[in-house]
Amino acid sequence: MKLNKVIWKVFYMQSVLRSALRSGSNAVKAVVFGASLLLASQAFASGTEQLKAFIAQVHAAHGDFVQREVKAPSKAASATQSMAARLGGTSSGTFTFARPGKFIWSYDKPYAQVLQADGDKLYVYDKDLNQVTIRPLGNALGASPAAILFGNNDLDKNFTSRDAGVKDGIDWLELTLTPKAQDTQFQQVGIGFKNGNLEAMELHDVFGNVTLLTFSNIEKNPTLKPDQFKFIVPKGADVING
Repeated sequence: MKLNKVIWKVFYMQSVLRSALRSGSNAVKAVVFGASLLLASQAFASGTEQLKAFIAQVHAAHGDFVQREVKAPSKAASATQSMAARLGGTSSGTFTFARPGKFIWSYDKPYAQVLQADGDKLYVYDKDLNQVTIRPLGNALGASPAAILFGNNDLDKNFTSRDAGVKDGIDWLELTLTPKAQDTQFQQVGIGFKNGNLEAMELHDVFGNVTLLTFSNIEKNPTLKPDQFKFIVPKGADVING
C-alpha cells in the first residue's frame, strides 16, 4: 500500500521533532514549535482536502462496509421520534473498485446480492432468485454517489462541495448536486474522513430517506487480477437485459 503525501510529511516531521528534542537549544525549540504546527495542520486536513487526496491517490481499494437505511419520517410521526425508531434494514458486505467504472459491491447479509461493473456494463445478481440483470453502465455513475468511489474523478461537473465540520473525530464534507446533474434520486451526499481514510458516507435521496454507510479494513491500491471485474453469469441463472 502506498503512503500518501500527508503520511510521509507526518513521518518526516516526527524525525525532526525527535532530533530537536535531543539537542534542547532555544533555536531548536523554535523549530520544534514550528514543526508541531505544521504537523498538526497536515494531520487535521479538512474533509474537502482529504477527499481530493483520496481521489488523486487511491485508484483502487478493497474493504468492508455496513449499510443502514433510515426511513423518512411520516407526517404523522412525532417530531421527537428518535432516529433509532426510524432505522430501516441493516446490511453488510465487501467492496472492491478500480477507477474508472469498475467495481464489485457485494452484499453478504442479510441477503446475498452483487452489483458489479466492468467499465462497460452493470450486472445485478440476486443469488436467491438466481437472476442477473444487465444494463449499460454509460453515464449512470456521473451524478450518483457511486461516482465518488468508482467514477472518473470529475466530481466538479455534478457536485458542489463544502466542509461540514468535525463530528466524533471524523472530518465531514457535503456534496450537493449541481443544477446540471440529472437522472439521480440523490440530492446530497455527506462524506467522512479520518486521517486521510474514508470512514463513512450519508446518502440523502429526494424522498427524504438517508442511507448510512460505514467503512472498515480498507486496503488502498491493492494488486488486482486482470480479470477481477469480469462477471460470469452463474449456471442456470435467468438473464434480464434492462
